[in-house]
Amino acid sequence: MFFSGDPSSRRRVDLGGRSNKERDRKVLLEQTREERRRRQGLRLQNTSATKIQKFFRGKKALESARSEVRKNFCSTFGEHCERIEWNNFGTNSDFLRQLLFFFNANEDNDIAILCQVCNLLLQYVKQGGDVVTLFTGVDGSSLQPLVAHRVKKFALICVQAVYQKRHDWGRQLLATPGSTSVPVSLLETVGCLINPKFPWNCKVVGYLQQRKIYSLFRGIIVSVPHKVRNSGHFDSASVLEQVLMLVASHVGHHPCCCLKVDPRWSFSSQLLSIPFLWHRLPHLKKVFSVNGLSKYYIHQIACFLPSLADVLPNDISASHPGYACVLANVLEAATWILSDAKFASDSAADIIAVSTSLLDTLPAVTTPTERADDDDEMPMDVDVKINLDVDLERQITVAIDSKLLQHLVNALFRGTLSTNDSDLSGPSDAEVDAVGSICAFLHVTFNTFPLERIMTVLAYRTEIVPALWNFIKRCNANRRWPFFSKFASSLPADVPGWLLPMSVFCPIYRHMLKIIDNGEFYEQEKPLSLKDLKSLVLILKQALWQLLWVIPSSSPQKVSPNPSGLKKLSVENVKTRARVGLSELLTQLQDWNNRLPFTSASDFYSQEATSENFVSQAILGNTRASEIIKLTPFLAPFTSRVKIFNNQLTSSRQSTSHSALTRQRFKIRRNRLLEDAFDQLSLLSEEDLKGPIRVSFINEHGEEEAGIDGGGIFKDFMENITRAAFDVQYGLFKETADHLLYPNPGSGLVHELHLQYFHFLGSLLGKAMYEGILVDLPFATFFLSKLKQKYNFLNDLPSLDPELYRHLLFLKHYNGDISELELYFVIVNNEYGEQCEEELLPGGREMRVTNDNVITFIHLVANHRLNYQIRAQSTHFLRGFQQLIPKDWIDMFNEHEIQVLISGSLESLDIDDLRSNTNYSAGYHPDHELIEMFWEVLKSLSSDNQKKFLKFVTGCSRGPLLGFQYLEPKFCIQRAGVPGLEEHADRLPTSATCMNLLKLPPYKSKEQMQTKLLYAINSEAGFDLS
Repeated sequence: MFFSGDPSSRRRVDLGGRSNKERDRKVLLEQTREERRRRQGLRLQNTSATKIQKFFRGKKALESARSEVRKNFCSTFGEHCERIEWNNFGTNSDFLRQLLFFFNANEDNDIAILCQVCNLLLQYVKQGGDVVTLFTGVDGSSLQPLVAHRVKKFALICVQAVYQKRHDWGRQLLATPGSTSVPVSLLETVGCLINPKFPWNCKVVGYLQQRKIYSLFRGIIVSVPHKVRNSGHFDSASVLEQVLMLVASHVGHHPCCCLKVDPRWSFSSQLLSIPFLWHRLPHLKKVFSVNGLSKYYIHQIACFLPSLADVLPNDISASHPGYACVLANVLEAATWILSDAKFASDSAADIIAVSTSLLDTLPAVTTPTERADDDDEMPMDVDVKINLDVDLERQITVAIDSKLLQHLVNALFRGTLSTNDSDLSGPSDAEVDAVGSICAFLHVTFNTFPLERIMTVLAYRTEIVPALWNFIKRCNANRRWPFFSKFASSLPADVPGWLLPMSVFCPIYRHMLKIIDNGEFYEQEKPLSLKDLKSLVLILKQALWQLLWVIPSSSPQKVSPNPSGLKKLSVENVKTRARVGLSELLTQLQDWNNRLPFTSASDFYSQEATSENFVSQAILGNTRASEIIKLTPFLAPFTSRVKIFNNQLTSSRQSTSHSALTRQRFKIRRNRLLEDAFDQLSLLSEEDLKGPIRVSFINEHGEEEAGIDGGGIFKDFMENITRAAFDVQYGLFKETADHLLYPNPGSGLVHELHLQYFHFLGSLLGKAMYEGILVDLPFATFFLSKLKQKYNFLNDLPSLDPELYRHLLFLKHYNGDISELELYFVIVNNEYGEQCEEELLPGGREMRVTNDNVITFIHLVANHRLNYQIRAQSTHFLRGFQQLIPKDWIDMFNEHEIQVLISGSLESLDIDDLRSNTNYSAGYHPDHELIEMFWEVLKSLSSDNQKKFLKFVTGCSRGPLLGFQYLEPKFCIQRAGVPGLEEHADRLPTSATCMNLLKLPPYKSKEQMQTKLLYAINSEAGFDLS
């Protein structure tokens, strides 16, 4: 052992338990391994150096040999091939052997020689010479392998030469036959050599494909900007296109001995991924689409979709990703492909499979005209934002046109999917395949492109709505739903089979319902019969309840794996679109049912949502029941939703605490009711509007009326102010032929501050609803939609102008030439005798209505009347209304229900309900003789007088929305006076509206009671009788 520097003689103990021998052995083994690695490295270096030297010597020797052969070639055939004869192409001559050996595409002289050879060959062909004989001789059948070898090498070097000089030759590459340019002669030679009639064709084309010929063609095509081709007029195919047609068409030749091409170097990956391929080579598009080549190549893409990212080249730019270029080119050619019935059914499945996969990768496409608040738009979970080239994005968007969608749906459903209503058998495998593929495609399409144009095409130019409905109905009848994971691998087997079809069917049918008219829906029963609609409501309701209540509870917060990486076809996204689609479609169907019932209103209610427990949970908030009420309120009965609404009002009133000193108090002159109310209440903040407001009236003599406002006077004020403010004579509102109110489009001509008044009226209506005061304001249905911030469509027009609606339907169904009617895209406004024309579109005065644009004209007219004319008035009214009633609250109800919330039921006063919820005092009781007489008198009164009575005792002419059990405080009848005293029996009945109290004297007869009661309720004595 060596001296370590430590003088101590203490023993050293290895704590690992190893002895010195073991430690030395380990070091020795490590040294041995290191020596072995070093020797192996040296051997590898020596071997590598030997190979490099060998390659270098071989390269030098090859270059030397090529140089020598080139020198011999030039001395034999001339520097410019001037001594070449046609018989030199044969196997007996060294001409082709030498040329193919020394040719180098990097040498300009070699390319010049090749061009001379090509020109000589083309000249021979033009003179009618036989190319086969030229290469083989008179009887060269035994030399076929040699000839094929020379021809395929000859064709390859011609393409290599064009590829090498592609940047120098530029747009000459797209020259047509007959041009004297150099690339034309080279490419024409290739085309001549691969003529399908020649015996070597298969071997030559197969060889070129194995030598990555499509990669060379890709480089040639991409070197020419696609706008260069678009700028010229090319009636005939370029030589480059003709060559590509011959090579690409070889797949249709049988028998074929070509080896299988690596997907990375195939036509599908190399050429179909070129941006704007068909713009550069339009004639190739025609051959690709019409001659059945697409069936082979699109199927090829479909086969390697799982590894597409590894197959496609990525040599253009980040804004031109290969998958997007393939998608654009496939979609652009698809319309041509599917227009040929021979290939449509076979190609449609592959086109849809490819498009679905590629669209799912594509970022969402928007247009400048797309509405930012489009409620059909769904959020996407896109990890990385990819900014596509604008032209490429436009190409994809334009490709998804009406013809493509029409052809795709019809090609898949033709002869496959039944639309026979009487057929209730289970769907076949072919039907499942058709529905699964088209639904997956349309789902990703809906999530990628603006919906309006797509929906219109699907709704009106295809049979997808009745076809999908028939499929859904049959699956439901047989209680057997198929799995669609084959078409959307991200949907696991435990996902309901109705989810994907519903996510597509619902938005399309909903869009159709926005456009069709009442005659088509109810009379012609298009597209579904009224009987089917009843079944549809039940199926949709059940599916929606499953989605909202059952499915989440079985697997809370569980997100299924997404093995394919598809984002738009993920489970959560399909669920979201299905939930939104189901909800919106059921809402739309409920609107139609409210106009003219085709099924019972209770069919829209879910049985589970009718229970008191569900309502209690919904009232609590932050529960699943409250979320369901927010998303799909129609699943719960109207009375349940009113209870929730009333609870929200009560909670809000309680949270807005005001002491007696801070209550807002106003003096209102009865003869200046609206002006005084506007001047004083308009100054209140939103918080003050929610608080108690107390009013005292000033009569026509300038004196303050008797009575202390405990709530009753305010109710009377609200009833009177709303009657005055919404009176059509005031000019802010107009009424329809059915005497329903809507904003006056010409209100600005009547009142300078008309918009401020509309804001005030909105807050006034909101205050009435906030305080639970029912007011007699019958609004037009289309205007009630605006309280929900809904957009009005053609079907809402009857509630405004039935006559105009009939005229527009006449145009819609007019069979003649509409242009003969001399209509233009203008509309005449007539307000207070002043007529003015307004263009519906820029330049509308010069734009005649024709059969092609009449639908646009109809919807523009409806939009003008329903939305545009009263936009400002409606906007200000809504702002005032939402100061007290938030949108979430009012969204629980449809338009007809909102009218009930505002005005109560149209039915007469329910005397029995009032009697069963009445208290008695001062000697009266339910069985008292005078009380029995009172109820008989009240029942005998007319409906109007009953309303006057109710206003006399409560301050409001309408009872509580859910009945008198909700009247606070309860109605009470108190004896006023001593029985038997004549002076007491002659008194008029009085009331205390703040306590809902009737002070009823002890009248002697029914006739006396009726006379006194009628006098009191019709006296209009303000609160002097209180």
